[in-house]
Amino acid sequence: QVQLVKSGGGLVQPGGSLRLSCAASGSILSFNVMGWYRQAPGKERELVATITTTGTTNYADSVKGRFTISRDSAKKTVYLQMNSLKPEDTAIYYCTLRQLTQEYWGQGTQVTVSS
Repeated sequence: QVQLVKSGGGLVQPGGSLRLSCAASGSILSFNVMGWYRQAPGKERELVATITTTGTTNYADSVKGRFTISRDSAKKTVYLQMNSLKPEDTAIYYCTLRQLTQEYWGQGTQVTVSS
């Protein structure tokens, strides 16, 4: 089993920054993909960004140039640095880890961008 513990999130003004982190523990394989998804009220859950153990990243078009995903392999932790936040970034953000055919989800964290 894999456990994902997130931290970060909260309320920020438009144009501000936040950083989310997610620490994984348990039976983690040497190759996996960690990432973030989000779900805004009344909308479907969508991909934000992913990163593999080899450092390959993938971003949603809506966050390219503003968000940066990174990971610390030794700490089995993934980070999401969110800059230039917009009200439309308001959502619950979920951390995920995918390995082989299994996908694990952490508890969501609320990010609210509002003045």
